[in-house]
Amino acid sequence: MPGPSPGLRRALLGLWAALGLGLFGLSAVSQEPFWADLQPRVAFVERGGSLWLNCSTNCPRPERGGLETSLRRNGTQRGLRWLARQLVDIREPETQPVCFFRCARRTLQARGLIRTFQRPDRVELMQLPPWQPVGENFTLSCRVPGAGPRASLTLTLLRGAQELIRRSFAGEPPRARGAVLTATVLARREDHGANFSCRAELDLRPHGLGLFENSSAPRELRTFSLSPDSPRLTTPRFLEVGSERPVSCTLDRLFPATEARVYLALGDQNLSPDVTLDGDALVATATATASAEQEGARQLVCNVTLGGENRETRENVTIYSFPAPLLTLSEPSISEGHMVTVTCAAGAQALVTLEGVAAAAPGQPVQLQLNATENDDRRSFFCNATLDVDGETLIKNRSAELRLVITPRPLYWSWTWPEGPEQTLRCEARGNPEPSVHCARSDGGAVLALGLLGPVTRALSGTYRCKAANDQGEVVKDVTLTVEYAPALDSVGCPERITWVEGTEASLVCVAHGVPPPDVSCERSGELGVFLEGLLLVAPEHAGTYRCEATNARGSAAKNVIITVEYGPRFEEPNCPSNWTWVEGSGRLFSCEVDGKPQPSVECVGSGGATEGVLLPLAPPGPSPRVPSIPSDLAPGTYICNATNRHGSAAKTVIVSAESPPEMDESTCPSHQTWLEGAEAAALACAARGRPSPGVHCSREGTPWPEQQRVSREDAGTYHCVATNAHGTDSRTVTVGVEYRPVVAELAASPPGGVRPGGNFTLTCRAEAWPPAQISWRAPPGALNIGLSSNNSTLSVAGAMGSHGGEYECAATNAHGRHARRITVRVAGPWLWVAVGGAAGGAALLAAGAGLAFYVQSTACKKGEYNVQEAESSGEAVCLNGAGGGAGGAAGAEGGPEAAGGAAESPTEGEVFAIQLTSA
Repeated sequence: MPGPSPGLRRALLGLWAALGLGLFGLSAVSQEPFWADLQPRVAFVERGGSLWLNCSTNCPRPERGGLETSLRRNGTQRGLRWLARQLVDIREPETQPVCFFRCARRTLQARGLIRTFQRPDRVELMQLPPWQPVGENFTLSCRVPGAGPRASLTLTLLRGAQELIRRSFAGEPPRARGAVLTATVLARREDHGANFSCRAELDLRPHGLGLFENSSAPRELRTFSLSPDSPRLTTPRFLEVGSERPVSCTLDRLFPATEARVYLALGDQNLSPDVTLDGDALVATATATASAEQEGARQLVCNVTLGGENRETRENVTIYSFPAPLLTLSEPSISEGHMVTVTCAAGAQALVTLEGVAAAAPGQPVQLQLNATENDDRRSFFCNATLDVDGETLIKNRSAELRLVITPRPLYWSWTWPEGPEQTLRCEARGNPEPSVHCARSDGGAVLALGLLGPVTRALSGTYRCKAANDQGEVVKDVTLTVEYAPALDSVGCPERITWVEGTEASLVCVAHGVPPPDVSCERSGELGVFLEGLLLVAPEHAGTYRCEATNARGSAAKNVIITVEYGPRFEEPNCPSNWTWVEGSGRLFSCEVDGKPQPSVECVGSGGATEGVLLPLAPPGPSPRVPSIPSDLAPGTYICNATNRHGSAAKTVIVSAESPPEMDESTCPSHQTWLEGAEAAALACAARGRPSPGVHCSREGTPWPEQQRVSREDAGTYHCVATNAHGTDSRTVTVGVEYRPVVAELAASPPGGVRPGGNFTLTCRAEAWPPAQISWRAPPGALNIGLSSNNSTLSVAGAMGSHGGEYECAATNAHGRHARRITVRVAGPWLWVAVGGAAGGAALLAAGAGLAFYVQSTACKKGEYNVQEAESSGEAVCLNGAGGGAGGAAGAEGGPEAAGGAAESPTEGEVFAIQLTSA
């Protein structure tokens, strides 16, 4: 016996669990309410499937219980407080079973919910139209019967793998089953051959089940586009019986052209065309053959079918019968003097014409009779037939040739053949049958290879004896052969270069070879219509290049001929001037170009004076690879220039003058110049050499020379002087220095206002002068221990005494004068100090005076010269050892000018010692 099913096992398990809970809660029966339970409460079952339901209660002793449902049952199992029942073949979309128990005089209930689902086993895409016009809408309809619930269903319409539309049916009633999805789609060219399908998806994953999918079988769509225009027929209007003519049918703008079907027929005859495709165009070609059964008016039909639609064109074709006319000769070959009958006939509807004579009516023949003469040999007769077909006149003709039996007769007394490469030599003679011709030179020489391929050369020219023979006899004649050839110009008959001499008579003769004799003309190159003809008196203008052309019937030849006209030397003023100026340093030579052919040689020789016999250097004519020697000096004067070539000589007098550009140097314009302040203003000493004499202009930094009468210090600076004449300029930079007399601009004491005995003081003297002034001092008598700076501008005293008090003088001296200023220094203190200092000073002064006298007498002023100036009036003598240390007479007023004194050389240390001697 088989064991319980899995559903039953689950139901029993639930039941045991419920019983356990019930036993556990027996003690609490009085406290807890009783209930009924149904498991599973909610279930999804595939349509037609089965399900076990477990109905239980916690009532200790239920009176009765059961499971109410409309579904079919297959088995039931019971316990005290549970019931398990299997439901089978569940087909209802939704049902609600009820579990109930009777306990303590009340009914306990539990409701469940069973829903069925059905997989999308059938997905149907409705049939598509067999052909769908491009640009029109068609309907896609997808049907999924029975699948559900519909709320879990999604339908998708696809073009290949591309989704066109997707729809979910969420929100539909739970009992709804099956679904339909419809869409309108615009047909496109690219949809041709595309597969359309429908995909159904039943998504039960939210209910603990899976995703169920299925797709319809694909359906192929065929789209088409057919032009509204009719096909174009190309066909002849007329077709002769037994003839073949091509016909074609063309239609554009159809898609897909490969699916089009073409029917092409002439009357009832299917022409089975060949179809050629070119993109969206179709061309059907066939050959139409007319038969006698089709004679008359027929229709050529072209029908193009695509997608159930068709386009058709019809054209009328007339089929006719028109045999060629018959032309007969009564005797195709006769002798001269015999009668010949010529007959021209055609079909019943045709009108014939023989040699311009028409028949009386259509269908009737025309005849012509003639007495044959020599001129009728090989005469052609023409028979024309005309037929009217549907308003058009058709023409056919036939010809025949009459041959006479004639003895041979030569056709030519002379031949003219063109020279050339391989060609067939022919010589014809009249006769019937056609005569054979044999030609050889009269002297028994060469034989002409008639009828054979060979070259024709000038050597073949001459007289030949020719014999023509046939069955009727033979004839012999002398024939002259002329070989014609194109002109040729060679260097003998037409030289490339010709030289004429001016004043002689000459003509341009150019002989050409050719047969027939060529005509020769010579035209000046670049000048149409200018020809050299006849005898000319040669002039230079005849020189140039001429194009000589020889022409005959066989061609032409051309050649350039250069004519050179030679003549004696000629001087022309622009090219060899009568007056020439040589500019020194310009590097230019005298240019004397002389006209003449051949080019004359030129020499210029001095005539008279300093230039007698002197050669004047000349510039080479035209560009020359040799650099001529440029003279550094050239003697001006008169020169005679002689030009010579093989046709004569010529002379010309040339006057040469010499000039030079400006030149300034240190001797004419010194680069450093000195002025004295207060002197009369004058121009810079700056001159220049040159011919013509240059003008010199000087300016200071672009400023013109100022108009002033006296020199001032502001005139010092840098000046730019420019010398100018017709041949150029020269310039120099000149530095001007302005010298001036000395002035003591400042004389000051430090500290000012006096000094106490034993104190220090300093005197400072500043002078303005150029060249710089030499400073010298004069101190009060008895002033000792005086110190001077290196340039004597500062006098300093350390430990001043009463003897240092008094008047000090500072003098500035240079080459242009002397200037002095004085300052008084006061040494003041207490009377006691003055008295003591006076006594001590007196003793010291006596000692110093005695020492100084000894020093002066013994050393004679070793550091310089000892000068006594104006001792008689001033009683003072000064020993000066310093630069420019002149000693003068009595001092003037403070700051007043002094007369210039003698200058002495400055010692190495640059110090000045001033010693004042006072008379007793």
